[in-house]
Amino acid sequence: IPHESYLSTYVTALDLCLQGLISPSTLGSDVKKLDNAEAQREKEKTTLYTRNAIVKALQEEGVDTIFGYPGGTVTDLFDELYKQDSIDVVLPRHEQGLIHAAEGYAKSTGKVGVCLVTSGPGATNIITGLADAHYDSIPLVCFTGQVPLSLIGNDAFQEVDIVGMTRSVTKYGVTVHRREDLGRIIKMAFYIASTGKPGPVLIDIPKDIQTAAGPAEYPSNIQIRGYKPNESVHIGQLKKAYKLLRTAKKPLILAGGGINIAHANDKLLALAEKMQIPVVTTIMGKGAIPTSHPLYVGNSGMHGKYAANMAVSKCDVLFSIGTRFNDRITGDLNEFAPKAKIVHIDVDTAAISRNVVVDVPIVSDANLALEKLLEWAESKDTAAWQAQIAGWDEKNPLEMRRDHGMTPQMIFEHVNRTFGEAVYVTDVGQHQMWATQYLELDSWHQLITSGGLGTMGFGLPAAIGAKIGNPDKEVVCFSGDGGLQMNIQEMATAVVQEAPVIICVFNNYYLGMVRQMQQLFYGKRYEATCLRRRKGCPANCKGPNASCPPYTPDFIALAKSYGAHGIRVEREEDIQAALDEARTYKDAPTIIEFVIATDEIVLPMVKSGNPMSEMILK
Repeated sequence: IPHESYLSTYVTALDLCLQGLISPSTLGSDVKKLDNAEAQREKEKTTLYTRNAIVKALQEEGVDTIFGYPGGTVTDLFDELYKQDSIDVVLPRHEQGLIHAAEGYAKSTGKVGVCLVTSGPGATNIITGLADAHYDSIPLVCFTGQVPLSLIGNDAFQEVDIVGMTRSVTKYGVTVHRREDLGRIIKMAFYIASTGKPGPVLIDIPKDIQTAAGPAEYPSNIQIRGYKPNESVHIGQLKKAYKLLRTAKKPLILAGGGINIAHANDKLLALAEKMQIPVVTTIMGKGAIPTSHPLYVGNSGMHGKYAANMAVSKCDVLFSIGTRFNDRITGDLNEFAPKAKIVHIDVDTAAISRNVVVDVPIVSDANLALEKLLEWAESKDTAAWQAQIAGWDEKNPLEMRRDHGMTPQMIFEHVNRTFGEAVYVTDVGQHQMWATQYLELDSWHQLITSGGLGTMGFGLPAAIGAKIGNPDKEVVCFSGDGGLQMNIQEMATAVVQEAPVIICVFNNYYLGMVRQMQQLFYGKRYEATCLRRRKGCPANCKGPNASCPPYTPDFIALAKSYGAHGIRVEREEDIQAALDEARTYKDAPTIIEFVIATDEIVLPMVKSGNPMSEMILK
């Protein structure tokens, strides 16, 4: 017997021989045939075709939802997904909508979002979403189909070098050249996407690799040379930071999106309360502590609250955590926090001192750093500093006029009173800034927005993804009339997924954020921003007048054409009724079109490149 695993083969052969079914003289050759058959069965137990292996790997990673769009080079994978029922396949109506939906799903659930698209245009259509996820640290694993290995480099139909194209906006990207590497690569992808500073990973799989057989094993863990996420904190540096906080007269915490990503909110709040340190946030950091908390000042930056920007300008220690210090936060770098010693804690080594040279750099996960600081933290008296900040807030409160009809502030005030628990998602533009100014956030209310890339068209599909990931929570999308139309086709996705997202459209008939800059800095030359403009309009229009053509489209009629619900609101007294009605619809999404004044602008505002202390207030 050559191997004990074949013992049953020989027992079977001898039994057949005793029964007279095979001849003793041919026993050797017959046993060899049985041996070969047994060996093939053993091999099949340890072998899977790629299409099966990918589905198995996704199941091992706990994936329950894939956002996918089929095409020629991924049909085998979709065929395999059809044969199982543990993973739901969501079919959006465009690949850009698909990846934004995966972002909303990932951001709202804390899971890795998974995408599957075909080669060529299917792959290139997700590049904007990859960049968006890269800048906002959203964990994604995106599978793209590719032409067969033998055709790569031959300008084949729907062939693009998607790995090369996306190298600067992914944490890791690879084309699978050998079937035996597949399991290891997928395991690496999920690990890289979700650890350290989260981000998108791309796996490009050629068509012939998808139909190849290979090892069935899927690794339980992975070691990646050169990739070691930081899992510690430098105690010496942290002690320096704490010493600065302890001795500061005007300490200030600047919380970025890293706090929300790390789910370190409770620890940050505990530190702020224990040491009585006021907190300002970036746009992505809003919600780091409850916005109703007395220590919370507001957002800082280009459209930040007056008191928040003044606090940054006048503090003597700026304790920043989980922020990149981009230009929307700093303004003129030479004038940013000019009186302060700056502490910077971030999990990404490359982010520290890249834009702002800091006094105490600390590479650490927010949870680890805050946990250690809480062990040392002692109460201190910052009453005078808090009173100074309160004085700035009283001098220039965040408030819109109430004598010009319905304003965005009024809409958000009704939203704050209406939703006890919700996921809020914004598109990009003026409405986004108003949302970050006026929405009340706490542990029951989450805000998802496109911060780093500022992607118009993000809002609707991201809200759908958030609803799919959180079917028991209300999801409210805030969008402008321009941004909504960039991925309006995803209304169909919301309808077929039976996702009753409430979509609040702030319709001012313009691309409002650019129009605002034209109004303030370009002599009211409203070029290419009026969405009512038609070919017959005068060349040098200075704004809306009685002869303006009607707006296209009619959002209410458009909603109904998709099988959704539509409500138009033009007066403050109708806001609450519209929100209440929208909440009753559980079968399909609802568009609430809020018609607001064309000349409504976001204030405060700091002109790009100016110091954050130089705010336009009126």
